Amino acid sequence: MDFSEKARELIREQIGEWDLAAKNYDSLKKIKVKTFDYGNYRIDIQFNPERIVSSAAKVDAKSIEARPCFLCEKNRPTVQRGLCFKNEYIVLVNPFPIFPEHLTIPNISHVDQLILGNFGSILDLAVGLDDFVIFYNGPKCGASAPDHLHFQAGIKGFLPIEADFSNKKCCQVVRRIGNVTISHWPDYQRGIISLNSKNKDNLIECFNQIYSRLQLLQPNETEPMLNILAIFEHGEWIIHIFPRLLHRPAQYFETGEKQLVLSPASVDMGGVLITPREEDFIKIMKDDIKDIFNQVCIESHDILTIINQL
Repeated sequence: MDFSEKARELIREQIGEWDLAAKNYDSLKKIKVKTFDYGNYRIDIQFNPERIVSSAAKVDAKSIEARPCFLCEKNRPTVQRGLCFKNEYIVLVNPFPIFPEHLTIPNISHVDQLILGNFGSILDLAVGLDDFVIFYNGPKCGASAPDHLHFQAGIKGFLPIEADFSNKKCCQVVRRIGNVTISHWPDYQRGIISLNSKNKDNLIECFNQIYSRLQLLQPNETEPMLNILAIFEHGEWIIHIFPRLLHRPAQYFETGEKQLVLSPASVDMGGVLITPREEDFIKIMKDDIKDIFNQVCIESHDILTIINQL
């Protein structure tokens, strides 16, 4: 049994022995999904009430300081078991799933959620968990534990961006730097930089260049705002980087009919928007999605400028 299959077996075992996981994975069978068709691509909306824990998480410094870290071993439920990965990460079942198989992967040490210096880890995890898409939410881009370095993983085939990258209807190759191919998504609502390569060191070098460019745009941030998806298949990595402008759109902070409790993170960027309230699931429309992405994402023409500066 390879490591990816061990992780899938862990999910099956934990569902059988952990009441919270069993309840929430069973609830996935009954969730509501609707789809908006944009011609060459689609965006799914998932009504998932259990995700209110993440969508409405308070991530300001005062709130973080006031609560125990739920990713540290001493604070995790005793029933929650994990798999050690390279003596650096622990692979856990996510008890509040979006995917039919969903993992949370915290660092063994309590260190801040920062990708610089840890990008190699997402590449290693993508290889080890090759049945999954690995994702990273920046500390101000959907991470509900910005005080503890962690990744997540969801089973492949769930996110629309996976097929959209494969069929090449929405993205186009614009540059090649060494062994890294760089693609741009001109009409996809979200500004994305996609990288694919078989060379790990070249990917890390290319990512570090992109990171430095983004840092110049947000000099006052500890880390430039971003989400990342990582996939390993057919011997190469596919990386999708989503530079961000905002954590949450204006609609999140509205009241009454104007409010939409939607806090975009990597899964949303990949084409599945999570609405923890049924009223939002019912009323959200195409124009709302476009407006939300326009607020929180860097525009595609600005992304192309960044790519051309590498």
